[in-house]
Amino acid sequence: MKSYEEIMNMLEAFDLTGSYRTAAELSGVDHHTVERYIALRGAGHVPSSGIDRPRLIDAFLPKIEEWVERSRGKIRSDRCHEKLEVLGYQGSDRTTRRAVAKAKQRWREGRLRVYRPWIPEPGMWFQWDYGSGPEVPEGPTQLFCAWLAWCRYRVVFPILDKTLPTVISSIDRTLRAFGGVPTYGLTDNEKTVTTAHVATIPVRHPEIVAAARHYGLTIATCVPADPESKGGSEATVRIAKADLVPTDENLRPAYRSLGELQAACEEFCERVNARPHRATGRPPVELLAEERRRLHPLPAEPYTTAFGETRTVASNSVVSFHSVLYSVPHTLIGKRVWVRTDGDEVVVVFVDPTKGAQEVARHRRSTPGRPMIDDAHYPERPAGPLARVPRARTPEEAAFLALGEGATQWLLEAASVGAARIRHKMADAVALAKLYGTDQVDQALGTAATCGRFGDKDLGAILAHDGSVGAPSSQATEAHSLQRGTAAWKEFGR
Repeated sequence: MKSYEEIMNMLEAFDLTGSYRTAAELSGVDHHTVERYIALRGAGHVPSSGIDRPRLIDAFLPKIEEWVERSRGKIRSDRCHEKLEVLGYQGSDRTTRRAVAKAKQRWREGRLRVYRPWIPEPGMWFQWDYGSGPEVPEGPTQLFCAWLAWCRYRVVFPILDKTLPTVISSIDRTLRAFGGVPTYGLTDNEKTVTTAHVATIPVRHPEIVAAARHYGLTIATCVPADPESKGGSEATVRIAKADLVPTDENLRPAYRSLGELQAACEEFCERVNARPHRATGRPPVELLAEERRRLHPLPAEPYTTAFGETRTVASNSVVSFHSVLYSVPHTLIGKRVWVRTDGDEVVVVFVDPTKGAQEVARHRRSTPGRPMIDDAHYPERPAGPLARVPRARTPEEAAFLALGEGATQWLLEAASVGAARIRHKMADAVALAKLYGTDQVDQALGTAATCGRFGDKDLGAILAHDGSVGAPSSQATEAHSLQRGTAAWKEFGR
């Protein structure tokens, strides 16, 4: 079959010369070919396609179309060729591949899904979805990913489970990040949102309906197994996972704590919301300021019914739940928190006035008399229940402790063994520092503390030894030995 350009060249050459052979010579083809295309043009046919000739597979085309229809366009051409050979087909597999490809194309042409462009309206929609997050010491995480459709503003943060209280607290946190409530919230058919489908109609979870009514929000879910209906949140999940989950591609190191992952999520949101979006050409954070005028106002108090029981954090940074003490971050002392059980764990939630509800502590369930205390919830303190840190109360003590860490170590060790005349030896150390230098005296004090030498002249001896390190010293050679002789024994027994 000739291309459209070759056919036009033949027709132009014939119109110019009026001879089949001359036109064939100018076009580089046989004169019979020129004659055939001139005849097609004269009969009113468009001479841009080849002539259909009978093929061996023509008799089997209805069967191929039947197989394509039954398999919903999934059957492979090699499988079709095997079945055709059983029916007596003797053609090549290449012809079969072409016939199957055309049959599949015709099958798909009548079943293409046509998308009407979705033009989001300000203040109307927000979507959320979940993505598998990285592993942290607290356990495996999920990335809660939400976006406001019109301005493309994204909110991403980690959660440790997808239970109903966590979902409600995540929605509250997201809406407070938006600064208002849109009309609809679209998500998947999770059990926390849709309990069942009756005649393809989703049945909402009554608790999520109550929470949505509290915020003035209508919850909607996509068609099952139909990610196209919420592609915005799917894209947010894909982008967040590519940036936040450690892989060989992004070279991000593993997270040492859940707080470090939260900080990384905040940095990610600030970066993606500050750069211009491809669809709008403007940063989402700028468009968010415009869309907030169309959002409904947020209620002052979050929906806390599903968060559990309220507790006030005691002065020792613990809450009592079922007669068991559980620690929470010390920054929440005196504030109200919500405590609930989640399987074998106890979850503590705090509602921040600006950031919304967020999980602040999670412990294994315990029994009375066995408190669950996490050291990370408390500020740094000296090791040991009776440890002390020296604090100067007089100018003399301040001058000694100013020598360095060695002086502090010497004081702690000397006090622990009950050394005598400690104040007098501290004054001597300060005086020696003026002679030998602060660094050398501090190093000597550290050596004395390590070796347990707290005598009156021990510090001076250590300094003298350290000062003689660079002086010539006796060394064993072939002509001189450091081993003591036996001359002192020559009068023994006389």
